[in-house]
Amino acid sequence: MLRLGAHESIAGGLYTAFERGQSVGCDALQIWVKNSRQWTATPLTGEEIRLFQEAQAATGIQPVVAHAAYIINPAAPDEALRRKSLAALILELERCEALGVPYLVLHPGSHTGAGEAEGLRLVAQSLGEAHAATPGYRVQILLEATAGQGTNLGYRFEQLAYLLEQTPQGDRLGICLDTCHLFGAGYELRTPEGYAATIAAFEQTIGLARLKAWHLNDSKNGLGSRKDRHEHIGQGMLGLEAFRLLLHDPRMEGLPGLLETDKSDDLHEDRENLATLRALCSER
Repeated sequence: MLRLGAHESIAGGLYTAFERGQSVGCDALQIWVKNSRQWTATPLTGEEIRLFQEAQAATGIQPVVAHAAYIINPAAPDEALRRKSLAALILELERCEALGVPYLVLHPGSHTGAGEAEGLRLVAQSLGEAHAATPGYRVQILLEATAGQGTNLGYRFEQLAYLLEQTPQGDRLGICLDTCHLFGAGYELRTPEGYAATIAAFEQTIGLARLKAWHLNDSKNGLGSRKDRHEHIGQGMLGLEAFRLLLHDPRMEGLPGLLETDKSDDLHEDRENLATLRALCSER
C-alpha cells in the first residue's frame, strides 16, 4: 500500500503542515518549503527547524516531500531567467537539507519555443549545476512527469530517461509520477492492460528503482489531452479503476501517494479523497 497523504499549507509556519496533515489522516505529506510565489526567502532559523522536526516526530508523518516552486524553469533559454531559477532551486535544496526533507519534486521546465532538444539540454545542465552546488546533500530531486501542456518538458518517459542519463551526478535524481499528468500525456491507466503497459514502459525506459513518489489526482480532461487539470478522486476522466489498479500494485508498496486536489479551508476534500483511496485499498 502507498503511504497516502496530501499537499498541505505551511501558513503560520512550516511545522503547521503536520497538524493539518494529521487532521485529515495523512501518513505522508507534501509541502512548499517557502513561499511558492517568491524567488527568495529569509534563512531558516534554528527554532523553525526544531519546530518542524518536533512536529514530524509527534505526528509520525513520513516521508515529507517538498514541491519546488512552479516559477522555477531550469529549461529557460533566457540565461538570466535560467540562472535565477537555478539559484531558487539551490535555495530550496538547502532548506530541504536543513529540515531533513528527503525529496524535492521539480517540474523539468518549459523550453518556451527553443525546442525540446535544447530545452532538455538546458535542464540537464541546470540540474548538474545544482548538484555541483550541493555536494554531499541527502535530499534528492525528483523529476515530475508532466502532461506536456504548452512547451512543458518531461511528458514522455524517454525525456525523463534522457535527463537521468545526461545530468552530471544523475544518479542523485529520482522520479515522481502523477496520475493526471500521465493520463494527459497519453499513458492509459484505466484498464488492467493499459496500466500494465504503462508501468512496463516505465520499467523498461527508466526502472522502478528510480520511482520515489506518486501524485494521486484524477483528471478533468481525457486521455492524451496534454492538459494538466486535477480533479477529485473518482470524479474525473480517470475514474476509480485507475487508482484501484495502482493501490493494489505490490511494486508500489511504501511509496508516498500524495493528493494535489483543490480544497476548502476546512480540508474536507482531503478527508474525503483519502477515505476514497483507503476504501479502494481495502477491496480484494
